[in-house]
Amino acid sequence: MATEIKAPLLPESVPDGTILTWYKSVGDTVKMDELLADIETDKVVIEVASPIDGTLTEILKDSGDIIVSNEAIARVEQGSSIGNSETATTALAATPAATTGEIAELENNLITSPAAKKLIEENRLAAHSIMGSGKGGRITKEDVLDYIRASSSQSVPQPKISVASTENTAKGRIEERVPMSRLRAKVADRLLEAVQTTAMLTTFNEANMEAIIDIRTRYKDEFGEAHSGTRLGFMSFFVRACTEALKRFPAVNASIDGTDIVYHGYQDIGVAVSSPRGLVVPVLRNADHMGLAQVEREINKLAEKARDGNLAIEEITGGTFTISNGGVFGSLLSTPILNPPQTAILGMHKIQDRPMSVDGEIKILPMMYLALSYDHRMIDGKEAVQFLDTIKRLIEDPTRLLLEI
Repeated sequence: MATEIKAPLLPESVPDGTILTWYKSVGDTVKMDELLADIETDKVVIEVASPIDGTLTEILKDSGDIIVSNEAIARVEQGSSIGNSETATTALAATPAATTGEIAELENNLITSPAAKKLIEENRLAAHSIMGSGKGGRITKEDVLDYIRASSSQSVPQPKISVASTENTAKGRIEERVPMSRLRAKVADRLLEAVQTTAMLTTFNEANMEAIIDIRTRYKDEFGEAHSGTRLGFMSFFVRACTEALKRFPAVNASIDGTDIVYHGYQDIGVAVSSPRGLVVPVLRNADHMGLAQVEREINKLAEKARDGNLAIEEITGGTFTISNGGVFGSLLSTPILNPPQTAILGMHKIQDRPMSVDGEIKILPMMYLALSYDHRMIDGKEAVQFLDTIKRLIEDPTRLLLEI
């Protein structure tokens, strides 16, 4: 009896998804929990695995088809075999069949990220020949790209990465037209919605990072030893400063739902992360209950999941406030766009030595510009300025975080 393979249950915020890639064909033998397909939604890529050992007998939804929650996408026959005569014929070619089978078994046991698998499939690469640099030997997208570049440098014809169409302009210059991914399209829609439907303003300030830099310099080794190698970064200080400031200014931690204002009695901080598929914002739940080490561990874990395309939907939904750090890419100043339905977002930027007047003297200090974009429908200018000034004071004097003053 055939078992239906169904799409996973999607949350209300994700109405449908698209079959991104099939890793098995009709007639292929599958094992329990073996990856069959990837489903791309507006937020994450979801892996669909086989619930039983058997043979894939039918694919109901092809790559590119739209699916909804619990919709049947394939059927697997338990313990069945398709094409016995073909198998017997193939077995006559003993050496090639054995070699192919060994390679197939090896590649099935390899751990690869969804993005890496997609590139391997598109370029028809041998996964077993690619060295994985990820955790536990996991093959990442960067590993596949490095392999392609290395093959090209050794005068091996570089596999052609598939695109929707290639056009030659009048002057012979090539242009590639690539379909926008669902995630990229959703990000574009949300950014446009935020600009068009909110009264967004941005206020600026700057913070002297000398105190935090001194703390990191003095205690980074002890911190790493005490917390299993966790690195003390800047983001944990800003997360703690934001949670404290949000407690003092509840309107900044609120959201607008139609004509209602929803005040949240908790601080779930979203941290914008750049991934191969686009910008995602994983959420630190109950960030106000986390210490610096826990914040750093959670951010590192979520960032790694984002790079590998393994974020779960519940890890990127919700959030009451967002932090975006353009400084890691060298941005000196920017105006971050709101992440609806949130009413504010903090932008961090590059640390740069600048001459500053201190007690009538000119000193060179490591300064960072801070930007707070906010929805003026919900937050008054006074609150926004005071909120940002609170973050500035907490960052410049981290002792205030301990004393909660």
